[in-house]
Amino acid sequence: MKNYKRLAAGAMAVIAAFSVASCGSKDSSSSSSYVDKVEVKESADITPIPDGAEKELEWLSYFDINPTRADPEKRTDLTLFEQNGGSIKYSRAGSLEKYDKLAARLLANDPPDMFWYEMKMTFPANCIKDMFQPVDDIVDFDSAMWSDVKDVAENFTLKGKHYVAPINFLPNSVITYDTDMIEAAGLDDPYELYQDGKWDWNTWYEMMEEYCQGAEGDEERYGINGWFAPFIFQSTGKTLIKYDAEKDEYVSNLDDPDFVRATDLLYDIQKNGYYYADWVGQTSDAFKKNILFYAMGPWASFGSHSPKEGDNWAMVPIPKDPNSDTLYTTVDMNAYMWVKGSKKNDAMKCWLECAKIVYTQDEYIQTERDKFFVNNPSWTDQMYDVAYVEPISDKFTKLFDPGYGISTVLSDDDAATNDTKEAVIPYMYTSVMKTDENGTQYTWAQLKEQYQPTIESELKTFNESYKAFVGK
Repeated sequence: MKNYKRLAAGAMAVIAAFSVASCGSKDSSSSSSYVDKVEVKESADITPIPDGAEKELEWLSYFDINPTRADPEKRTDLTLFEQNGGSIKYSRAGSLEKYDKLAARLLANDPPDMFWYEMKMTFPANCIKDMFQPVDDIVDFDSAMWSDVKDVAENFTLKGKHYVAPINFLPNSVITYDTDMIEAAGLDDPYELYQDGKWDWNTWYEMMEEYCQGAEGDEERYGINGWFAPFIFQSTGKTLIKYDAEKDEYVSNLDDPDFVRATDLLYDIQKNGYYYADWVGQTSDAFKKNILFYAMGPWASFGSHSPKEGDNWAMVPIPKDPNSDTLYTTVDMNAYMWVKGSKKNDAMKCWLECAKIVYTQDEYIQTERDKFFVNNPSWTDQMYDVAYVEPISDKFTKLFDPGYGISTVLSDDDAATNDTKEAVIPYMYTSVMKTDENGTQYTWAQLKEQYQPTIESELKTFNESYKAFVGK
C-alpha cells in the first residue's frame, strides 16, 4: 500500500494524541478547555512516591507527555502523577532515530527511565538487545488494577519475566462509512449487520460490488480505501509469524491454508477495481471521492478530522472471517517500556499506575470519554464504542504478530529500501494488492516463493540471538 510509512507513523502519533484526549476544541467561543469541564479526582489506589525517593522520570520519545503549545491541556494520567509527587522530564528523540539515541545513552551508562512501546521492533528485538528491563518488580498482574491485561502481557515475556505492562488498547483500524451514502445506494446498514453477526468478508465484498457497479455515466466509485489488508489475514485468528512454544522459537506461518482464502479476497478487491489505492488522509476526503468504506485508525476521524454537524457517520470493525465464529482483532497497545539501568522503581511504579487507572476505574473511563466528546461533539456513542470500547472487550480475541518485532529486514519500515518503504512482514500483508512494473498483480503463491527464504533466514538469525539471551 502506498505511503505505508506515513500511515504507520500517523497511527502512532494519534495513539499518543488520544491519550492526551484528542486535539483542542476548534471553536473557542463555544467551548473552553476540557480541563474546565472535567474534574480529575485523586485516587487512593495509586501508590504515591515515598519521601526520599527520586520523583522525576526522564521520558525519551518523539512526543511529550507534558502540556505543549500545540496540546496545552494536561492529561489525566499526568495530573494524577503530579498529585502523587511525580514529574516528567522530556528528552526528545526523533521518531526515526529514537532507538539509536537510546542505544547511545545506554552505551554511555546514562539511561533515561521511560520509552514508548511500539509494535515495530520494541518486542522482542530490542528487548533481547538489553534495552529494557522487566516490570515484574513494580507491576502485580494479579492485582485488581492489572489483572485485566495479564493475558495480553503473557505475549510479551522473556525468561518468564514480563517486559510490557499494557496500559490500554486501540484498534489499528476501523471502517467508517457515511450512512447517507449507504441509504442512497440501497444497501443494508453495516452496523446492523455487525450487531446481527452478519458482518463478514462476504457481506462486505457484496456491498462494495453492488455500490461500485451502481455507478452511472462517468461517475467513479470505489469500495474501500485505507489500512485493512493485514486485518483480513488476522481475522482468521492467524498471523504471518508465530511463537512456537514447543520449539521455543519464532516461526513462519506463511503456509497456513487460511491465508489462501484471505489473499483471494484481497486479490479480487484489487482486481475488480474496488480498491482506491492512493493516500487519503481523513475520512471526509474519502467520502468526497465516492469511497464507500474508509478503513483507518480512529485518528483519521477525530480532532481536526472529526465529522461536522449534520454528518451522519458510523463505524464497524474490520469484517470477520465467515469460517470463524470468533471475532479477532489486532490492536495497538499503549505501554511505557522501563529502560534497562533505570533505578527509579518507586516513580516508575507510580507512573504506570497513574497511566493504567485512567483505563481501569469507571470514573476515569468516563472522564476520558467526557473529554473526548467535548472536542468531538459530532461523534456518536455508537462510533465511540466501536472505536474504543468493543475492540478491547471480551467480545474480541486480541492478536499480536511478533513478526513486527523480529529484525530490521522483516520488521522495520524505517530502514526499508524498497519502493514502498515496507519491511518484509508489513509488505507481505498487503502484497497481493500490488502490481509489478508491468502492472501485473502479484499472487500469494508467487510472493511466498520470493520471500520465504528471506523470512526463514531472518528467523534463524533471530532465534539464535533469542536463545542466547534466554540462556544467559
